[in-house]
Amino acid sequence: MDFADRVRRVEPSATLAISNLASELEADGADVVDLSVGEPDFPTPENVVEAGKAAMDAGHTGYTSSNGIPELKDAIAEKLHGDGLDFYDEDNVIVTPGAKQALYETIQSLIDDGDEVVLLDPAWVSYEAMVKMAGGSLNRVDTAEYDFALEPALDDLADAVSDDTELLVVNTPGNPTGAVYSDAALEGVRDLAVEHDITVISDEIYKEITYDAEPTSLGTLDGMAERTVTINGFSKAYSMTGWRLGYIAAPEELIDQAGKLHSHSVSCAVNFVQHAGVEALQNTDDAVDEMVEAFSERRDFLIDLLAERGVDVPEPSGAFYMMVPVDDDDQAWCEGAIEDAHVATVPGSAFGTPGYARISYANSKERIEEAVERLDAEGYL
Repeated sequence: MDFADRVRRVEPSATLAISNLASELEADGADVVDLSVGEPDFPTPENVVEAGKAAMDAGHTGYTSSNGIPELKDAIAEKLHGDGLDFYDEDNVIVTPGAKQALYETIQSLIDDGDEVVLLDPAWVSYEAMVKMAGGSLNRVDTAEYDFALEPALDDLADAVSDDTELLVVNTPGNPTGAVYSDAALEGVRDLAVEHDITVISDEIYKEITYDAEPTSLGTLDGMAERTVTINGFSKAYSMTGWRLGYIAAPEELIDQAGKLHSHSVSCAVNFVQHAGVEALQNTDDAVDEMVEAFSERRDFLIDLLAERGVDVPEPSGAFYMMVPVDDDDQAWCEGAIEDAHVATVPGSAFGTPGYARISYANSKERIEEAVERLDAEGYL
């Protein structure tokens, strides 16, 4: 077979070796502590599950309008208004099968061969793959030397962008760092975006999972409504990873173009899942608060465990990850950690930042402590 260039541009995920090793060890009966997962370890709230069941029982199992059912688009618009994005209404929304699909449709709609896209490293692994599949070129800005804060890296960002930059991707709270960018940092992004006429993706999938900071939606800043594409979804805040539900909120001209791709690919998000999404947006505040409180306690617990062993980490203010400094060859460190200590992590090089490992604290305190003790005993801390 002769495969398309767009597929050949993308390498297998750098985390594949870790996943394969974990699977092999578990198949042999090993007890692997998995700190590599990118999903909450909490069940979907019961009222959301029941809403999905009720929707199926009511016959909501066929196609919907491509961009989503009116009830969900209205609920999303109301949620966005609460975030200060009061210029969005239901006509500015496409409901997608997951936020990843929302990102894919957006990048495919905006990027042609050779178009420049700027990423803030460490950056979630799929951004790079999506840009490459669209034929775009990458320009990356490293924030590691600033403990993953964006504000002190604004000069570096200013050097990276130009009038040739088509798209900048901003993810706050961020994966893999848990960083929440300050208002001053976002205002710096705004100034550069306006100066160079750059469209900005604001990936806000972790927006509801924060501890010490209240993230600002980039689109609320002056001059950004017409150039911001806000991406969010239900996987993280509502522990609905397997339900596959997300959305694009953007100016109508982008919705019109992305909507064409959407209708010719996935057709629509799953009908009864969209009805469950309405319930998630309207009636899960207590469940979300309980989950965030648990993540906050685990974050502090993990930081203390690492500090006791002389390992200092930049403290995340959101999401449920932290970047731990390790050997320069972080891929080898992660492979050794799972082979010797049976602890699964993700190499920082997968996110564009070698010398770190991403640890997820979407696990119980007992298992987190077990993982740290194993890593320490095997000489990895």
